[in-house]
Amino acid sequence: MENINLDDAINFIKDDMHSYELLHDKFLSYINRDPELKKLVHSYKSRFKDLDHLKSKIERKNHDDLMLPEGERKGPITKDNIKARITDICGIRILHLYIGQFEAIHKTLMKYVESGELALFEPPKAYTWDPEYSKTFAALGVSPKLKESFYTSVHYVFKPRADSNITCEVQVRTLFEEVWGEIDHTFNYPEPSKSKVIQEQLKVLARVVGAGTRLSDSIFELNTLQNVERNA
Repeated sequence: MENINLDDAINFIKDDMHSYELLHDKFLSYINRDPELKKLVHSYKSRFKDLDHLKSKIERKNHDDLMLPEGERKGPITKDNIKARITDICGIRILHLYIGQFEAIHKTLMKYVESGELALFEPPKAYTWDPEYSKTFAALGVSPKLKESFYTSVHYVFKPRADSNITCEVQVRTLFEEVWGEIDHTFNYPEPSKSKVIQEQLKVLARVVGAGTRLSDSIFELNTLQNVERNA
């Protein structure tokens, strides 16, 4: 019965894939056309989840759900709830150079939400291990979260309009954070590495990347200050 339900859920997404593609194209048009985003975004990546990988993800999530205490279980993912439970069928990753650019990127994205051109499926979250950056994100209304792995990225889940059940996960991170994320992904996806040494080394690398992020922020701040003084 579980396989039948999984196939029904996968086919339900497959039949509506064009709706995910439309949202994907809409969002990319903002990145490529909005004058503020064109200045701030260094590059971007996008993808649609492979349906075979989607099936594996549902199986993992359903298994993990069964391992929870009964009162904490959400129940299995089926055709009836897949769009609410799997929100990264469409995925877009926005890369920028330094943390100082994030506020402007966030405010530009929220401008489209406030105008009704996009809607949020859930409030945005900022995964960070750095207490100082946690305060920065919180001040912008982005809830900071800590992952044990030291994963760092800001996550949004957008919808094309408030009454839609089509979603796209948008991640925003610096180029330094992207390097760490790609290395971590190599060892921890789809199944996390069982090597404690590798996991600890990844945390060390996260701190090195954090130092690089801070230094790059400082360099750009210094450049801005020098330009102001030069033009005074």
